[in-house]
Order: sequence, then structure tokens, then C-alpha cells
Amino acid sequence: MAYALFYWPGLQGRGEFVRLALEEAGASYIDVARGAEGHGLGVAAMMKILKSKTESNIPFAPPFLKDGDLVIAHVANILMYLGPKLGLAPKEDSLRYVANGLQLTIMDMVTEIHDSHHPIASRLYYEDQKDAAKARAAEFIQHRMPKFMSYFERLLTRNPSGNTQIVGDSLTYVDLSLFQLIEGLTYAFPRAAKKKFSDYPALLALRDTIRVRPAIARYLASARRIPFNESGVFRHYPALDHDA
Repeated sequence: MAYALFYWPGLQGRGEFVRLALEEAGASYIDVARGAEGHGLGVAAMMKILKSKTESNIPFAPPFLKDGDLVIAHVANILMYLGPKLGLAPKEDSLRYVANGLQLTIMDMVTEIHDSHHPIASRLYYEDQKDAAKARAAEFIQHRMPKFMSYFERLLTRNPSGNTQIVGDSLTYVDLSLFQLIEGLTYAFPRAAKKKFSDYPALLALRDTIRVRPAIARYLASARRIPFNESGVFRHYPALDHDA
């Protein structure tokens, strides 16, 4: 059976971290909310699960994944489940926990990226909190982004198996997520990225390696890859793109 991925249509968002793993592995999956309601798909199908009055283990929010009757929520949790099944997890059990910790750290950074343009409340428009966003984005670019990126760079260069992957001796979902992180930051903060990303040559090399992997290259060129836009986690607001 195909995996069923549930996430908002029209944006990459956090669901993209899961899509990249599914695409790299060539897994059969349905992007449920992007499907036609006439076929039992669409946002209505996703909301039916989220608002269920009978199910006891419903997700708090998308993304979530269905594999048969099993429903798994949260990006890092989904990828920890999918990784071994898709051949995208370290072979050693101990390193699988390391990979999960790295993915959790990536998602911590994603939350801070989101808060750079929505520092007061998610329910408010960016235009309602522009001054606070400008201050928060400056703090993120100057201090938080380098803190995260230098950490990932350090681990990547210290991997005893080589710096073509961050954990273990083969590609994992964490590498794919780092690719997405760098692509998103480059879109959201192009001026800052141009100035600061030269400090992270191993991460940029990893990004370039992932980009040309056959399955990923096909996905990036396809209509399935939703362009970055100002509805997702990574948003480009010129006023927030401070010089680092």
C-alpha cells in the first residue's frame, strides 16, 4: 500500500522534509490534501482525521503520515519511522538515535526560522508584526543561524565515514533535511546567505551533492516540488534579510 502523507496544499512547509525522503527512495505515496475531494482526498480528508470525534490517537497538526492503520505525527518522528523502511537510516541502531537527535535539532531551527517572520503570534499576519519580525530576524541571522549552521558543519566534517553525509556511512534522511534547510535559508535570506554561507563549505557541498541525485533532481524539476512562497516556513521578506 502507498504511504499517505497529510500536509497543507500549496506550500512546502514542514511536509517537504518528509516528501524528500519519500522521493529519494522512490516510495509510493499519496499527498492526500493535494488530491481531488471527488476521489476522497483533499483538505477535507485531512481535516476529517484531525477533527475525528471517535479516534483516540489523532495528530495535533500536520504533517502526519498513515501507513495502513498506523498514524504518525511530527517530522522527526515520521522520518525515524520511515528511515529504516526506505533505506535512509544508519545501519547501526545507536546511530539511528543520533540521526533522530540531529533531525530534532533541524526542526528546532525550522521553528526559529518561522518565528523570524511571525515572532508574536502565528494567527497574525506578518504585516501585523513587522517591527517585531525585523528585530527577531536580525537576531536570528546574527546569532542563531550561525550557531546552528556551525554545529552541523562541525559534525559533518568530523564524521569518520567522510563528510559526504552527516551520520553513518551512507545517505540518510538527515542529509536530505539539511539540503532542504540550506535551500530554504537561501530563499528566505539571500543576502545573509551569500555573505555567511561561505563559512560552511562542507554543508554547501552536501547541498550540491543532494541536488543532483537522480531521484531528487527529477523531483525538483517536477510539478510535485511546490516553489518556495510566502505561505510556508521559509519566506522572503526583503525587510528581514539583514546583512549578516
